[in-house]
Amino acid sequence: MQANREHQQITATVKRPGSYLLGWYSATWGTALMVALPVLSVFYLALFPRENIWVHLAETVLPVYISTTLALMLGVGALSIAIGVCGAWLVTMCRFPGRRLFEWALLLPFAVPAYVIAYVYTDLLEYSGAVQIALRELFGWQTARDYWFPDIRTLGGAILMLALVLYPYIYLLARAAFLEQSTTIHDASRTLGCTPWQSFYRVSLPIARPAIAVGLSLVSMETINDFGTVDYFAVKSMSAGIYDTWLNMGNLGGAAQIASLMMIFVVILISLERLARAKQRQFHSADRYKTLTGYRLSGWRAWGATLLCALPVITGFIIPVWILTGYALSHLNQLWSNDFITHASHSFILSSCAALLTIVIALLLAYSKRLYKKSSLKVAAQFSSLGYAMPGAVLAIGVIIPLAAFDNFIDARMEQFFNLSTGLLLSGTAFAVVFAYVVRFLAVSVGSVESSLNKITENMDMASRSLGHTPLQTLIRVHLPLIKGGILTAALVVFVDCMKELPATLILRPFNYDTLATYVYQYASDEMLEACSLAALLIVLVGIIPVILLSRTITSTRNSN
Repeated sequence: MQANREHQQITATVKRPGSYLLGWYSATWGTALMVALPVLSVFYLALFPRENIWVHLAETVLPVYISTTLALMLGVGALSIAIGVCGAWLVTMCRFPGRRLFEWALLLPFAVPAYVIAYVYTDLLEYSGAVQIALRELFGWQTARDYWFPDIRTLGGAILMLALVLYPYIYLLARAAFLEQSTTIHDASRTLGCTPWQSFYRVSLPIARPAIAVGLSLVSMETINDFGTVDYFAVKSMSAGIYDTWLNMGNLGGAAQIASLMMIFVVILISLERLARAKQRQFHSADRYKTLTGYRLSGWRAWGATLLCALPVITGFIIPVWILTGYALSHLNQLWSNDFITHASHSFILSSCAALLTIVIALLLAYSKRLYKKSSLKVAAQFSSLGYAMPGAVLAIGVIIPLAAFDNFIDARMEQFFNLSTGLLLSGTAFAVVFAYVVRFLAVSVGSVESSLNKITENMDMASRSLGHTPLQTLIRVHLPLIKGGILTAALVVFVDCMKELPATLILRPFNYDTLATYVYQYASDEMLEACSLAALLIVLVGIIPVILLSRTITSTRNSN
């Protein structure tokens, strides 16, 4: 009798998943629509602005914004490909002094925000900087008319600064692609008379093209997203144009129209990246897991390879960190100042809240897809990833529109019924900043959590359900302990990304509410880099965390001698 009741209970539990479907389905789509709301808001305001200045923008500044942004993307993309692909090939397939060091050191510039490196090199290379002072003392020059020195605060300087910190996207993916390639293919190319260069150009590079295309699309999107560098260098990109149109001209509708154009750029980038990979199919033989022997370089070739790998590390990480450290040592008293502690606490609190929320939402989205193999839930998960493709300035507009509408609605109702003004409840508060962070970096958490869940066999789900556990109990008691490593990794990466994020934070933060990123931006913009060097250095040091994680992940895919 007892056994029969237990059997009926188990059977009812296993056959009852539909009773939970509505709850998971509603939560998943509700979350996806919440994340997609900023995108929809931007397009709505662009189509129905209060004051339509599109014609004025198109006749005056828009052509400059578009041409400058395209030039910036092309320049940064080309330079990043040259540095990233060259470095990835050398450390993967060649043997030279320092190769083991450069395998992970080439990722270090990833920890430096673009706006920080722009401030550092401007301080170093401007007329009153250390380099030009040394040149004048060495050659006896008196004024700027006595010599020529390139101006870093130009479009070319912005391209160089961005490429120095964005090439790791391409390096990371290209190196992973080179590591996965079969040794048999390379051996065959050598037996057919190909030199190492010909083997790279004719065999390895075409196979790695899909991965390079993905890296290039990420570099291009980050280039469009940048605000601190282009603003400091007075480069008229679309990101700077949004800020100028909204805050300086006071026209949110015009800013939304530029933002919509930026979103079109992003969609084109994603489409081109997928088109580049559409006809590519990867077939790996069993020897892809064999140890790579590579080409042993000697003489000038070996030292040339060492120099080529060392240059981006020195210019993109060592020099900026060295200068910031020197400045920070003379301002260590800031560590105990109320302002520094306040700014640091704001950054850590906002980033921690955003990391926690993205993990919770990522678990909801990834686990609902695992529970119910429905195409509609997959679409919802894709919707939730839209934010990662949104530039920070665009995202700020998309967030402020619905939040301001909500605040105005509540304030009007309270005035009507209670003669009470509620003011700003959501917009202009820390909530707006955290919401923007969650929308922007949710895709990072979803990818990591979903990857970890996919490694767990579904037999464990069925076993848990047969023992009477609900889907939520199964998630908490079975899956969370198994995927805690992936969850921690995702939380750390999101935390660091939020610490570095500038455009959305700068626009959405409350009045007199600074983070480390906005604090550095304000002081550096006023040519006071030394005063904010400690904050900038802290951002860089925190940024090293994902670099270590990425380095460990990529080097574990294959052994090489």
